[in-house]
Amino acid sequence: MIFRLSIFLFALISSCTFAQKSDELHTDNLIIEKVKDHVYRHVTYLQTQSFGRVECNGMIVFDKGEAIIFDTPIDDSTSYAVMEWLQTNLNVKIKAVIATHFHEDCVGGLAAFHKKGIPSYATNQTIDSTKSRHFPVPQKGFGQRLEMKVGDRTVVAEFNGEGHTPDNIIGYFPSEKAMFGGCLVKELNATKGNLADANEKAWPATIAKIKKKYPDTQIVIPGHGELGNTSLLDYTMALFEVK
Repeated sequence: MIFRLSIFLFALISSCTFAQKSDELHTDNLIIEKVKDHVYRHVTYLQTQSFGRVECNGMIVFDKGEAIIFDTPIDDSTSYAVMEWLQTNLNVKIKAVIATHFHEDCVGGLAAFHKKGIPSYATNQTIDSTKSRHFPVPQKGFGQRLEMKVGDRTVVAEFNGEGHTPDNIIGYFPSEKAMFGGCLVKELNATKGNLADANEKAWPATIAKIKKKYPDTQIVIPGHGELGNTSLLDYTMALFEVK
């Protein structure tokens, strides 16, 4: 009888543990959703004066026990939550976090990664801009292009021109044909949004360059809003073209 009870309790505990693991996470303040076999989108929320509560996206790519994150969650507490979820559910070591430009929705949760010993990367221009605006500062700088390995796969961070900011870059994961456009790319039907640091004149040419360079792209994650395909690039170009 005791043996049967022990077996039952073990099975119950195991099933509860398994139930806590999931391919995705959906809460009021954090979403982690799978968009490709080796790609997730993380979503956190920034409260702003001009636009209210804004949904902020980032991209997670992973392979063979390693992960790289594009853009931090908006603060340290949600950064810790993302790290914990990845370690618990995907069993990965976070190799790096890459900021795609200097704004708060890209670097707001950077300190949490640094406290965990996870290195951060950004262009030299982004690093200079975060310093001058007293935002959290990425640790390691690069010029216009950075290639890193995550597991056996290559991931690219690349500057292609100005747009939302003078320093905005994209992330590209060739094996999954997935692009993180960041705030350089708009969701369908979006407005122009925050233009405080924008170069509207250069924006369409920058997007056109990206579209030509990565014609096989299947998934595009914008900085805010719903993901899509290369139609997001077309929409962004049209939005900023001089009529």
